Amino acid sequence: MSERALLAAQGYLELGMVEEALAELIAVQSPMISDPDLIEMRLHILMQGGRWSDALASAEELLRLNSSALSAYIHGAFALHELGRTTEARDLLLKGPQVLRNDPTFHYNIGCYEAVLGNNDSAMRRLKKSFALDETEKKFCPR
Repeated sequence: MSERALLAAQGYLELGMVEEALAELIAVQSPMISDPDLIEMRLHILMQGGRWSDALASAEELLRLNSSALSAYIHGAFALHELGRTTEARDLLLKGPQVLRNDPTFHYNIGCYEAVLGNNDSAMRRLKKSFALDETEKKFCPR
């Protein structure tokens, strides 16, 4: 059941049908509802729907199940930022596992959070690190 629900939810998500995607996951019965793959899919759906509090709750749930789930740190931090909790967003990323520091999105997002917080020197260092790891990150910067 969970594989079918994941595929259906993914299809709806790709079509921008957030409520239908969530309905597919809601239909999944326990104990499958605690499956990390389902929680991560729910997190992506909630983010696309701009439901930041619910997305944050899903990221936190995913981290409780798997403290090394890198996407939960990145997406949880983004949800915090969208909720106006940018300092907490930065701090969540910094608490993540060491391997996260190899991810250009980690540095890019911290750079953005630092810029919002007025820490421009730190922001520039993080953005340069992000671009050094992956030049395509530059496409997210306004010109």
